[in-house]
Amino acid sequence: MDADAIVVGGGLAGLVSASRLAEAGADVTLVERRSTVGGRVRTREVDGFTLDCGFQVLFTSYPAVERELATDDLDLRAFAPGATICRPGSRAVLSDPLREPSAAVESALNHEVTFSDKLRTLALRYDLTRRADDAFFAGPDESIREYLDDWGFSEEYVANFVEPFYGGITLDRSLSTSKQVFEYTFRSMSRGSIAVPAEGMAAIAGQLEGRARDAGVTIRTGETAETVTPHSGGARVERADGSDLDAKTVVVAASPPEARRLTRVESVPEAGIGTVTAWYALPEGSSFGTGKRILLNAAGESPNAVVPMSEVAPEYASGDRPLIGATFLGEDALDRDDDDLREDTLEALSSWFPERGFEGIETIDVDRIRFAQFAQPPGIHETLPDPDDPAGPVVLAGEYTEWSAIQGALESGRRAAETAGAHLR
Repeated sequence: MDADAIVVGGGLAGLVSASRLAEAGADVTLVERRSTVGGRVRTREVDGFTLDCGFQVLFTSYPAVERELATDDLDLRAFAPGATICRPGSRAVLSDPLREPSAAVESALNHEVTFSDKLRTLALRYDLTRRADDAFFAGPDESIREYLDDWGFSEEYVANFVEPFYGGITLDRSLSTSKQVFEYTFRSMSRGSIAVPAEGMAAIAGQLEGRARDAGVTIRTGETAETVTPHSGGARVERADGSDLDAKTVVVAASPPEARRLTRVESVPEAGIGTVTAWYALPEGSSFGTGKRILLNAAGESPNAVVPMSEVAPEYASGDRPLIGATFLGEDALDRDDDDLREDTLEALSSWFPERGFEGIETIDVDRIRFAQFAQPPGIHETLPDPDDPAGPVVLAGEYTEWSAIQGALESGRRAAETAGAHLR
């Protein structure tokens, strides 16, 4: 045997499962096709700016985040609660008065949201924060839009706030995503912060990689798994160079399409949702004061939102040049050219902030991510595979065994390690 356990894939799920297996005493080798680990949680530097792979954030109150990460060591930079609802000539703050009392008056005067909807939001918050963690992804399901209608929220509230805000979370402005995702993330935002590490989201993967190496995991990057085959003594991983690795158990923590191909488990979801994030620099020395809140486009869909990245995390800026991001949803956005995206962003910002000019914004880079999440329509979570669904001592680890979020990825790594550990015993 080359190892007790082989983990295929170095994303968050693979790193957690490898670490936990090694910490339990197993000899673990992790193989990753890219040159670095982290999967979709990646960061790069372009012209001195810190750019994540698309707009990503960390929900600090996710149970798996609290369990698997040392968040104090990530040097987190938090967004202010809520968001700013924007339309031509108008910006209206909607915050959580229980978490940000200083914004209570401003939120109370928000003309985009009725008093009744504000009361319903507080009632919803109270209901969800009282639920147990295991009470969310089970039972009857419906779309987010149907769920909000059942709660009695007005069409204006849904259109002005929920569509752009949850469009950014679920990459689905139509709100046809499962209400279970809405409930869990809404509860998480009520309990904690949305933040990014000062060094970029890749710091999360870096911390998990350090944990894995400290536990004794052998990490091999630049190696692609072609097949995973169970046999009487364990399982074999054939690599692209023709060589094999044998182990008592194999954890497949690859992307959904790759995991489905390697394990032949048909319940691994194939349908993906894409997104585009365009990164822009403002002129040197300019300011962009948003109160560290995401700007939601209530008057249109392009861009869906604008994110004041360097106001939240000054380390993302390049010198004295602020960094902002604009997010675009839908398949059509993936094929639009950079100039069109910039024009839409410039038009939106100029209409929201008529008192200032934005002609000097410069495109730094554009991320077009065709598979950012797997699609999560109502009922999807009951159909997702279990870690032990593959044949033989082969185990699945990935958000597609939980739900599409960092919480799902980290939790799936823990469950996969427990399942693989049973094979070792």
